[in-house]
Amino acid sequence: MMMDHIVLAAITLIAATVNGAIGYGFSSITVPVALLYYSNRVLNPALVLVELVINGYVLFINRASVPHVWRRVAPILVGLAVGVSIGSYILSFVHPAWVKFVTYFFLLPLILLQAAGIRKPIRAERAIALPFGTGIGLLYSVTTISGPPLALLFNNQGYAKQDFRAALGVIRTAESVFTAIAYLLIGFYSGESLDLLPYIIPGVLIGIPLGTYLIQWMDPETFRRISMAFDALVVGFGLTRVLGELHLATPITTYTIFGIVIVLNGYLLLRYFMSRTPSPP
Repeated sequence: MMMDHIVLAAITLIAATVNGAIGYGFSSITVPVALLYYSNRVLNPALVLVELVINGYVLFINRASVPHVWRRVAPILVGLAVGVSIGSYILSFVHPAWVKFVTYFFLLPLILLQAAGIRKPIRAERAIALPFGTGIGLLYSVTTISGPPLALLFNNQGYAKQDFRAALGVIRTAESVFTAIAYLLIGFYSGESLDLLPYIIPGVLIGIPLGTYLIQWMDPETFRRISMAFDALVVGFGLTRVLGELHLATPITTYTIFGIVIVLNGYLLLRYFMSRTPSPP
């Protein structure tokens, strides 16, 4: 195995474990690391095929809660179809380095917002559903990432645990199906992409049940915060790399940006653990 294959196998195992524990996180952890070795045009088709199965599984095990959330998520599905069409077309002609930049640039603040534990319910939920779905579809088709913004929205809107997982299952299964079809029509599937599957699938088969088991022995919110902290570091590092690759920043600037991410990430994690420490009597 080459080093890129070893890294891909390792990061997909970690990402699948997180996904099995909290219901999302596979792409948002896999993609930032894998993009250091592969372009989106090679990586995305393989991940979308894998996520078809993962998201379908999540939807199946939470199917009993689908009727509770269907009316709330249906308008988002309409926007998804539009966004996936636009995003797949964009991916077909935009330079891979710029796609990496967009991936890291949009993902980093979303992860930090989750790490900060921000909760601010949106009252006009139905009004924002269509544009939100379009944005999610565009983001997913370009990056295969949608978990952080979806989790941010559903946590803010006060979904119960099973409803949260069911809503994620419905939307993420739909976006996987739409994107898989769009990639097929555009002709993205290649031997280079399919060759990645043997290095991704074993980690998924082990990681999903492992995460489901581990979360029974850990506090879910603590597990989620630690996962987001790790993800933020990876994305911050990837952003500094691509800034240098595109000559958008000097080495000093990129090191400064990464240092800020490290400090902010550490502060958010420390604040979380301190808030959970019981005050002395």
